[in-house]
Amino acid sequence: MEKHIKLTTEDITTVNVAVKDAQVGETAVLQVAKPLKNDTPDINTYAKLKDLQFHNGIIEVKMLSRLLPEAPDYARGFIGIVFRANDSDSEFESFYVRPTNGRGCTDPIRRSHGCQYFSFPGYTFSYFRDFGITAYEAPVDVALDEWITLKAVIEDDRAEFYLNHSPDPLLVVDGLKHGKGNHGAVGLYVDNGTEGYFSEIRVICTD
Repeated sequence: MEKHIKLTTEDITTVNVAVKDAQVGETAVLQVAKPLKNDTPDINTYAKLKDLQFHNGIIEVKMLSRLLPEAPDYARGFIGIVFRANDSDSEFESFYVRPTNGRGCTDPIRRSHGCQYFSFPGYTFSYFRDFGITAYEAPVDVALDEWITLKAVIEDDRAEFYLNHSPDPLLVVDGLKHGKGNHGAVGLYVDNGTEGYFSEIRVICTD
């Protein structure tokens, strides 16, 4: 099954984010922002697609990230996807990019943290950093305020993540933390200080 979804507020439910229909230039988009009243990182903050259950397949989305005017200093323009989210939004897998750590960043340490896989609730960014685990991050060649195409290819407990139609994966995760059997929703993820724009999404379910 393949679905092309032109994203509007009618297509989603919110999970600790604010959404509205908007425009970027001539493009109709869904705007997703994380309110600053909750500044805990790597939690359940996403816009969830209605009436779609995903296990294996492909998720491809066009997205653009900006910083909110009041974004904190540690904001990185966090933007990405959630998949296999359970009904209560208490468990999911996620992948996102940090555009301010990308092309324009001159700090080599920040550059190495260009993207992130995490698994909520047990395996967050903080968990990986606390234990010195770097296998779930990689550099990215992206920036704020530009369109990014993110593709995720999911098969059982393996995930490959691609940016901007590259033939080579940016990051490969062998051993998704929730295992290979979970089914769940697909979502559009943002984190602290991010104003994210999503123009369209393609989801292919292979089972």
